Amino acid sequence: MATNKTIHILVIRLSAMGDVAMTVPVIMGIIKKYPKVKITVLTKAFTAPIFANIPNVKVYNADVKVKHKGILGLWKLYKELKALQIDAVADLHNVLRSSILKQFFKLSTIPFIQVDKGRAAKKALVNPKRISFNPLPTTFERYAEVFSKLGYPVTISEMETLSKRPIPDSAKSLIKFEEKMLIGVAPFAAFSGKMYPLPLMEKVLSDLNASNKYSIVLFGGGKKEIEVLAKWESQFNNCSNAAGKLSFSDELSLISNLQLMLAMDSGNAHLAAMFGVPTVTIWGVTHPYAGFSPFNQPKHHALLSDRIKYPAIPTSIYGNKYPDGYDKVMETILPETIVQKMNGILSTSV
Repeated sequence: MATNKTIHILVIRLSAMGDVAMTVPVIMGIIKKYPKVKITVLTKAFTAPIFANIPNVKVYNADVKVKHKGILGLWKLYKELKALQIDAVADLHNVLRSSILKQFFKLSTIPFIQVDKGRAAKKALVNPKRISFNPLPTTFERYAEVFSKLGYPVTISEMETLSKRPIPDSAKSLIKFEEKMLIGVAPFAAFSGKMYPLPLMEKVLSDLNASNKYSIVLFGGGKKEIEVLAKWESQFNNCSNAAGKLSFSDELSLISNLQLMLAMDSGNAHLAAMFGVPTVTIWGVTHPYAGFSPFNQPKHHALLSDRIKYPAIPTSIYGNKYPDGYDKVMETILPETIVQKMNGILSTSV
């Protein structure tokens, strides 16, 4: 499809924050390599700040709970999108909702390419009776394949991260000590199978705090999470709790200024990585082989639970399923190991 005229590509990614963040390096690579391409990202309003100020990229908000709900709502959405004079659609979501949109787009001559999620291969990966154990294509490679089919190939090495954003005034009070290295800790995940036990995470924070080297910002959301983070904020003098205090846009700006992020296999890991922030991830019953490692992070930044002791890992792609006896897999990753990894990475970035 590549031509000398401007091409308008619609990118569909309506899902969770981390999945949306993973589109960023690919989109950045496309717009740099192909200056005649402009992109509109169809996403939920909450995730729109992820794409703020990216050249040639706009956001179209999908209101899937009201205005664009159901078949009639999606038909209305299709007509709105078609009016934008779209030349091609890159569906990086590939769920029922986007597949219905695909049927509507068939009424036009607009190419509509859907991501291959590799569902069968992922199902085989989490089968405890698996014959082989090999890494699947990364999510970034899967996204790139969609653009390649549209005539715009991009390699991993051509993908790019976002630039650091200015720290907003709302976030400056969370940086307790400007002379110390600014690091983030995001201890929560959507499912318990991906979350490091809170007592062990408290030990990690205790050790980081005691070193007196770091200004630590805690990230999370939701009432129960905020309660935990508020407790740690009062407990450790070098810790600040960002949860519930910032807009999502301001939180992103703060994350972009971190010198390191510690996170689970979760959205916060991808938000940090899309800014090129060194990101240490802790993996429970999920595994990097499923293709969801944060962008451009060295393999040794991923701390994995013991597969010799727990050979069924990965037991699920999203951390929502695990067999009896697998609720303590993360205890095989010692707090000292995490702190040592973080210290080692930070010592080389001075």
